[in-house]
Amino acid sequence: MTKVIAIINQKGGVGKTTTAINLAASLAVAERKTLIIDFDPQGNASTGLGLDPEVYRGATIYQALVGQKRLEEVLCKTELPDLYIAPSDTNLSGAEVELVNELAREHKLKNTISSMRDKFHYILIDCPPSLGLLTINALTASDSYLVPLQCEYFALEGLSQLQSTVQLIQQALNPALRQEGILLTMYDSRNNLAKQVRDEVEAHFGGSVFKTVIPRNVRLSEAPSHGKPVLLYDIESKGSLTYLSVAKELIQKHIKGNQAANFSIQTTQMDSQIVEKPIIHSPPPLPHHAEVSPS
Repeated sequence: MTKVIAIINQKGGVGKTTTAINLAASLAVAERKTLIIDFDPQGNASTGLGLDPEVYRGATIYQALVGQKRLEEVLCKTELPDLYIAPSDTNLSGAEVELVNELAREHKLKNTISSMRDKFHYILIDCPPSLGLLTINALTASDSYLVPLQCEYFALEGLSQLQSTVQLIQQALNPALRQEGILLTMYDSRNNLAKQVRDEVEAHFGGSVFKTVIPRNVRLSEAPSHGKPVLLYDIESKGSLTYLSVAKELIQKHIKGNQAANFSIQTTQMDSQIVEKPIIHSPPPLPHHAEVSPS
Protein backbone atom coordinates (compact mmCIF):
# COMPACT_ATOMS: atom_id res chain seq x y z
CA MET A 1 0.00 0.00 0.00
CA THR A 2 1.36 3.41 -0.99
CA LYS A 3 2.06 5.87 1.82
CA VAL A 4 1.80 9.57 1.01
CA ILE A 5 3.67 11.63 3.59
CA ALA A 6 3.81 15.43 3.76
CA ILE A 7 7.06 16.76 5.21
CA ILE A 8 5.91 19.96 6.82
CA ASN A 9 6.92 22.81 9.08
CA GLN A 10 5.91 26.43 8.51
CA LYS A 11 9.28 27.54 9.87
CA GLY A 12 12.08 27.68 7.31
CA GLY A 13 15.56 26.26 7.81
CA VAL A 14 14.54 23.29 9.97
CA GLY A 15 15.60 20.54 7.57
CA LYS A 16 12.44 19.85 5.55
CA THR A 17 14.13 19.57 2.17
CA THR A 18 17.17 17.83 3.63
CA THR A 19 14.80 15.29 5.19
CA ALA A 20 12.79 14.87 1.99
CA ILE A 21 15.90 14.19 -0.09
CA ASN A 22 17.75 11.95 2.31
CA LEU A 23 14.79 10.02 3.71
CA ALA A 24 13.58 9.34 0.16
CA ALA A 25 17.07 8.21 -0.89
CA SER A 26 17.31 5.93 2.14
CA LEU A 27 13.93 4.38 1.33
CA ALA A 28 15.04 3.91 -2.28
CA VAL A 29 18.21 2.01 -1.35
CA ALA A 30 15.98 -0.20 0.81
CA GLU A 31 14.23 -1.12 -2.47
CA ARG A 32 11.13 0.95 -1.75
CA LYS A 33 10.16 2.77 -4.94
CA THR A 34 9.88 6.39 -3.84
CA LEU A 35 8.65 9.63 -5.40
CA ILE A 36 9.46 13.11 -4.12
CA ILE A 37 6.93 15.83 -4.94
CA ASP A 38 8.91 19.07 -4.78
CA PHE A 39 6.06 21.32 -3.67
CA ASP A 40 8.21 24.29 -2.69
CA PRO A 41 8.57 27.06 -5.33
CA GLN A 42 12.24 27.40 -4.33
CA GLY A 43 12.83 24.01 -5.96
CA ASN A 44 15.64 23.05 -3.60
CA ALA A 45 14.74 19.36 -3.56
CA SER A 46 15.07 19.31 -7.35
CA THR A 47 18.47 21.00 -7.50
CA GLY A 48 19.58 19.09 -4.40
CA LEU A 49 19.22 15.89 -6.41
CA GLY A 50 21.34 17.26 -9.24
CA LEU A 51 18.58 18.28 -11.67
CA ASP A 52 19.26 21.18 -14.04
CA PRO A 53 16.34 23.68 -14.01
CA GLU A 54 16.83 24.31 -17.72
CA VAL A 55 16.19 20.64 -18.47
CA TYR A 56 12.82 20.36 -16.72
CA ARG A 57 11.57 23.90 -17.43
CA GLY A 58 7.95 23.70 -18.55
CA ALA A 59 7.53 20.21 -17.13
CA THR A 60 7.19 20.60 -13.38
CA ILE A 61 4.67 19.85 -10.65
CA TYR A 62 3.12 23.25 -11.43
CA GLN A 63 2.12 22.14 -14.95
CA ALA A 64 0.70 18.92 -13.51
CA LEU A 65 -1.20 20.79 -10.79
CA VAL A 66 -2.95 23.18 -13.21
CA GLY A 67 -3.73 20.42 -15.69
CA GLN A 68 -1.30 21.33 -18.47
CA LYS A 69 0.49 17.97 -18.17
CA ARG A 70 -0.07 14.61 -16.52
CA LEU A 71 2.08 13.84 -13.50
CA GLU A 72 3.71 10.97 -15.40
CA GLU A 73 5.00 13.47 -17.95
CA VAL A 74 6.95 15.56 -15.45
CA LEU A 75 8.68 12.82 -13.45
CA CYS A 76 12.48 12.79 -13.53
CA LYS A 77 14.88 9.98 -12.72
CA THR A 78 17.68 10.39 -10.20
CA GLU A 79 20.96 8.57 -9.65
CA LEU A 80 19.12 5.97 -7.58
CA PRO A 81 17.05 3.47 -9.61
CA ASP A 82 14.08 3.52 -7.20
CA LEU A 83 13.98 7.28 -6.62
CA TYR A 84 12.02 9.72 -8.79
CA ILE A 85 11.10 13.37 -8.40
CA ALA A 86 8.41 15.70 -9.70
CA PRO A 87 10.50 18.91 -9.90
CA SER A 88 9.47 22.44 -9.07
CA ASP A 89 10.39 25.99 -9.98
CA THR A 90 9.24 29.53 -9.21
CA ASN A 91 6.11 29.13 -11.36
CA LEU A 92 4.61 27.17 -8.47
CA SER A 93 4.48 30.35 -6.39
CA GLY A 94 1.75 31.65 -8.71
CA ALA A 95 -0.42 28.58 -8.20
CA GLU A 96 -1.83 29.85 -4.91
CA VAL A 97 -3.23 32.91 -6.72
CA GLU A 98 -4.40 30.99 -9.78
CA LEU A 99 -6.23 28.36 -7.74
CA VAL A 100 -8.14 30.76 -5.50
CA ASN A 101 -11.28 30.69 -7.65
CA GLU A 102 -10.97 27.03 -8.64
CA LEU A 103 -13.58 24.54 -7.53
CA ALA A 104 -12.26 22.15 -4.84
CA ARG A 105 -8.93 23.95 -4.94
CA GLU A 106 -7.74 22.17 -1.76
CA HIS A 107 -7.94 18.81 -3.57
CA LYS A 108 -5.86 19.72 -6.64
CA LEU A 109 -2.72 17.89 -5.55
CA LYS A 110 -4.68 14.89 -4.31
CA ASN A 111 -6.29 14.53 -7.74
CA THR A 112 -2.96 15.09 -9.47
CA ILE A 113 -1.13 12.27 -7.70
CA SER A 114 -4.04 9.81 -7.68
CA SER A 115 -2.87 8.16 -10.91
CA MET A 116 0.54 7.38 -9.38
CA ARG A 117 -0.48 6.09 -5.95
CA ASP A 118 -0.18 2.46 -7.01
CA LYS A 119 3.19 2.95 -8.72
CA PHE A 120 5.24 3.71 -5.59
CA HIS A 121 5.72 2.46 -2.06
CA TYR A 122 6.23 6.02 -0.77
CA ILE A 123 5.37 9.49 -2.02
CA LEU A 124 7.04 12.26 0.01
CA ILE A 125 5.80 15.83 -0.41
CA ASP A 126 8.37 18.53 0.37
CA CYS A 127 6.16 21.41 1.54
CA PRO A 128 6.94 25.14 1.44
CA PRO A 129 7.71 26.98 4.72
CA SER A 130 4.20 28.37 5.11
CA LEU A 131 0.66 27.31 5.93
CA GLY A 132 -0.88 28.58 2.69
CA LEU A 133 -2.87 26.85 -0.05
CA LEU A 134 0.06 24.74 -1.24
CA THR A 135 0.57 23.27 2.22
CA ILE A 136 -3.18 22.73 2.64
CA ASN A 137 -3.15 20.83 -0.67
CA ALA A 138 -0.26 18.70 0.55
CA LEU A 139 -2.00 17.81 3.81
CA THR A 140 -5.27 17.06 2.03
CA ALA A 141 -3.44 14.70 -0.36
CA SER A 142 -1.46 12.89 2.35
CA ASP A 143 -2.05 9.89 4.56
CA SER A 144 0.21 11.36 7.24
CA TYR A 145 2.59 14.20 7.97
CA LEU A 146 6.15 14.23 9.28
CA VAL A 147 7.49 17.26 11.13
CA PRO A 148 11.24 18.00 11.07
CA LEU A 149 11.85 20.00 14.22
CA GLN A 150 15.03 21.93 14.85
CA CYS A 151 16.25 21.63 18.41
CA GLU A 152 15.77 25.25 19.43
CA TYR A 153 13.25 27.23 21.47
CA PHE A 154 11.37 29.04 18.68
CA ALA A 155 10.74 25.76 16.88
CA LEU A 156 8.49 24.69 19.75
CA GLU A 157 6.36 27.82 19.40
CA GLY A 158 5.72 27.12 15.72
CA LEU A 159 4.74 23.54 16.46
CA SER A 160 1.57 24.52 18.30
CA GLN A 161 0.43 26.65 15.35
CA LEU A 162 1.11 23.76 12.99
CA GLN A 163 -0.94 21.40 15.15
CA SER A 164 -3.89 23.80 15.02
CA THR A 165 -3.73 23.91 11.23
CA VAL A 166 -3.59 20.13 11.03
CA GLN A 167 -6.69 19.84 13.24
CA LEU A 168 -8.59 22.14 10.88
CA ILE A 169 -7.53 20.02 7.90
CA GLN A 170 -8.66 16.87 9.71
CA GLN A 171 -12.04 18.40 10.51
CA ALA A 172 -12.80 19.84 7.10
CA LEU A 173 -10.76 18.13 4.38
CA ASN A 174 -8.92 14.98 5.41
CA PRO A 175 -10.28 13.16 8.48
CA ALA A 176 -7.87 10.24 7.94
CA LEU A 177 -4.76 12.44 8.20
CA ARG A 178 -2.50 11.32 11.04
CA GLN A 179 0.86 12.26 12.43
CA GLU A 180 3.72 10.13 11.12
CA GLY A 181 6.08 11.51 13.70
CA ILE A 182 8.34 14.35 14.78
CA LEU A 183 11.94 14.16 13.62
CA LEU A 184 14.44 16.14 15.66
CA THR A 185 17.04 17.76 13.40
CA MET A 186 20.24 19.80 13.69
CA TYR A 187 20.87 18.32 17.12
CA ASP A 188 24.07 19.36 18.87
CA SER A 189 24.74 17.26 21.96
CA ARG A 190 27.13 19.93 23.27
CA ASN A 191 24.28 22.45 23.45
CA ASN A 192 22.27 22.41 26.69
CA LEU A 193 19.27 24.10 25.02
CA ALA A 194 19.16 21.39 22.34
CA LYS A 195 19.05 18.76 25.08
CA GLN A 196 16.26 20.60 26.87
CA VAL A 197 14.21 20.91 23.68
CA ARG A 198 14.70 17.20 22.96
CA ASP A 199 13.60 16.24 26.48
CA GLU A 200 10.55 18.52 26.32
CA VAL A 201 9.42 17.24 22.91
CA GLU A 202 9.87 13.60 23.93
CA ALA A 203 8.01 14.18 27.20
CA HIS A 204 5.09 15.89 25.47
CA PHE A 205 4.76 13.78 22.30
CA GLY A 206 6.13 10.47 23.56
CA GLY A 207 5.98 7.72 20.96
CA SER A 208 5.31 10.20 18.14
CA VAL A 209 8.96 11.26 18.20
CA PHE A 210 11.37 9.26 16.05
CA LYS A 211 14.00 7.47 18.12
CA THR A 212 16.65 8.56 15.64
CA VAL A 213 17.86 12.15 15.98
CA ILE A 214 19.52 13.95 13.06
CA PRO A 215 22.74 15.64 14.20
CA ARG A 216 24.42 18.70 12.80
CA ASN A 217 26.75 17.26 10.20
CA VAL A 218 29.10 18.92 7.71
CA ARG A 219 28.67 16.20 5.08
CA LEU A 220 24.90 16.57 5.29
CA SER A 221 25.26 20.29 4.59
CA GLU A 222 27.71 19.78 1.73
CA ALA A 223 25.81 17.09 -0.18
CA PRO A 224 23.16 19.35 -1.85
CA SER A 225 25.86 21.51 -3.44
CA HIS A 226 27.07 18.36 -5.21
CA GLY A 227 23.54 17.44 -6.30
CA LYS A 228 23.50 14.24 -4.28
CA PRO A 229 21.77 12.76 -1.26
CA VAL A 230 24.28 12.33 1.54
CA LEU A 231 24.42 8.54 1.17
CA LEU A 232 25.86 8.97 -2.33
CA TYR A 233 28.19 11.72 -1.13
CA ASP A 234 29.54 10.04 2.01
CA ILE A 235 27.66 6.93 3.08
CA GLU A 236 29.71 6.55 6.26
CA SER A 237 28.92 10.03 7.57
CA LYS A 238 26.70 10.51 10.61
CA GLY A 239 24.12 12.27 8.46
CA SER A 240 23.86 9.31 6.10
CA LEU A 241 23.68 6.72 8.86
CA THR A 242 20.99 8.57 10.80
CA TYR A 243 18.71 9.02 7.78
CA LEU A 244 19.11 5.33 6.97
CA SER A 245 18.04 4.66 10.55
CA VAL A 246 14.97 6.92 10.15
CA ALA A 247 14.01 5.02 6.98
CA LYS A 248 14.32 1.75 8.89
CA GLU A 249 12.01 3.07 11.64
CA LEU A 250 9.48 4.21 9.06
CA ILE A 251 9.45 0.91 7.16
CA GLN A 252 9.14 -1.14 10.34
CA LYS A 253 6.27 1.04 11.56
CA HIS A 254 4.37 0.55 8.30
CA ILE A 255 5.01 -3.19 8.21
CA LYS A 256 3.59 -3.48 11.73
CA GLY A 257 0.64 -1.31 10.72
CA ASN A 258 -0.09 -3.50 7.68
CA GLN A 259 0.13 -6.64 9.79
CA ALA A 260 -2.25 -5.21 12.38
CA ALA A 261 -4.71 -4.12 9.67
CA ASN A 262 -4.63 -7.50 7.97
CA PHE A 263 -5.05 -9.28 11.30
CA SER A 264 -8.09 -7.17 12.13
CA ILE A 265 -9.72 -7.72 8.74
CA GLN A 266 -9.12 -11.46 8.68
CA THR A 267 -10.30 -12.10 12.23
CA THR A 268 -13.48 -10.16 11.50
CA GLN A 269 -14.20 -12.16 8.35
CA MET A 270 -13.25 -15.62 9.59
CA ASP A 271 -14.17 -17.63 12.64
CA SER A 272 -10.77 -19.28 12.61
CA GLN A 273 -8.11 -17.82 14.87
CA ILE A 274 -5.37 -18.76 12.42
CA VAL A 275 -4.28 -15.66 10.53
CA GLU A 276 -2.02 -15.88 7.50
CA LYS A 277 1.02 -13.64 7.43
CA PRO A 278 0.22 -10.60 5.24
CA ILE A 279 2.08 -10.27 1.98
CA ILE A 280 3.38 -6.86 0.96
CA HIS A 281 3.25 -6.61 -2.82
CA SER A 282 5.59 -4.47 -4.88
CA PRO A 283 3.78 -1.84 -6.97
CA PRO A 284 3.67 -2.26 -10.75
CA PRO A 285 6.43 -0.56 -12.77
CA LEU A 286 6.16 3.05 -13.92
CA PRO A 287 4.78 3.77 -17.38
CA HIS A 288 7.46 3.73 -20.07
CA HIS A 289 7.40 7.49 -20.66
CA ALA A 290 7.97 8.18 -16.95
CA GLU A 291 11.29 6.31 -17.04
CA VAL A 292 12.96 8.67 -19.49
CA SER A 293 16.00 10.31 -17.92
CA PRO A 294 15.79 14.11 -17.69
CA SER A 295 19.39 14.38 -18.80
